[in-house]
Amino acid sequence: MTPPRCVLTLNSGSSSLKFAVYPIGASEPVLKGKAERIGLEGGLFQAVDAEGAQMAHEQRPLLDHAAALQRVLECARGAAQHSLVAVGHRVVRGGAEDADPQPVTPALLSRIRELIPYLPEHLPHQVAAIEAVERFDSSLTQVVCFDTAFHRTLPRIAQLYALPRDLLNDGILRYGFHGLSYEYVIGEFARLAGETAAHGRVVIAHLGNGCSMAAIRDGRSIDTTMGFTPTGGLMMSSRSGDLDPGVVVYLLEQKGFSAAELSDILNRRSGLAGVSGGSSDMRDLFAREATDPQAAEAIALFCYQARKFLGALAAVLGGLDALIFTAGIGENVPEIRRRICDGMGHLGLALDSRANDGNAPLISSKDASVSIRVIPTNEELMIARHTVSVISRMTR
Repeated sequence: MTPPRCVLTLNSGSSSLKFAVYPIGASEPVLKGKAERIGLEGGLFQAVDAEGAQMAHEQRPLLDHAAALQRVLECARGAAQHSLVAVGHRVVRGGAEDADPQPVTPALLSRIRELIPYLPEHLPHQVAAIEAVERFDSSLTQVVCFDTAFHRTLPRIAQLYALPRDLLNDGILRYGFHGLSYEYVIGEFARLAGETAAHGRVVIAHLGNGCSMAAIRDGRSIDTTMGFTPTGGLMMSSRSGDLDPGVVVYLLEQKGFSAAELSDILNRRSGLAGVSGGSSDMRDLFAREATDPQAAEAIALFCYQARKFLGALAAVLGGLDALIFTAGIGENVPEIRRRICDGMGHLGLALDSRANDGNAPLISSKDASVSIRVIPTNEELMIARHTVSVISRMTR
């Protein structure tokens, strides 16, 4: 029996690599897993099959992304029930012209390398993953799915910063991120509620380790909270979100921080971790809230900022028809959803407390004018779909 043709999806982070293997045309993976603590002590590689049975659980050194990817590819190839034909990569940032997934070519890879100075903490690992796949098996077709592509529909005015024109022309614009997540969620919303609902005025709140919101109308992104990098917008687990630019100048000039130290502060030591005094885990913060003023303040600030951005995006949309929560916090923390929606009745938001507490798919009250939903995101499936679409076009 000929094994089914499959695609491998790769989502590379600074010290982690998530992967999944999808048969072409399927919506569930036959294998998925992750490599963690890449380049650090205590490396871990794990994988499960379609039934959730453990295929690998290995405490092993993972010296770099190439070593982690080698183990991923060995695991994917080692499962006898499928045959890999392509690899789809999540690439965090593309250029202003990159509105669609694309097959990897030497020219495209060279152009992605040129973007590394814009996102030096993300793109090198993703370029390394592409290069490692090429070394492992050059016959595999590779496809890149840009996380910024979904936001290329932003009106020009929503992309601009109030900076000198030469800097804008140099590419300092609002790009937006989490695009694969938004694309998947708005597609699921259309499936669940119908195309008419999905073409209304929708705000999606992607609240996880990274946090952002997007205003979507007619199924297209028209504004989003993240900007030139994933550091901007909402406060996150360890990222600051928006700051007065003068704070950055002050830290550079008066505190003497280097650019590297400043990046560490803004991306790893701020957000929930910074305000709470150490923890970025929302579960831990709620456990400490009653007795730890800093934990309570971190939660309060997170919800305050989310309400403020929600109001701003509703203004951009000219009203609101639906609010959708997704990602780790958005999908699993009812109290955060409640606090964000509290006091937003003027926008038509009203929760059904029982449905919200149960993480139900529809959590708005019956008499609310705005639909409030919880829709789990699935970036890996979105990557798989795009990869299949690209390789299908290439073989026509």
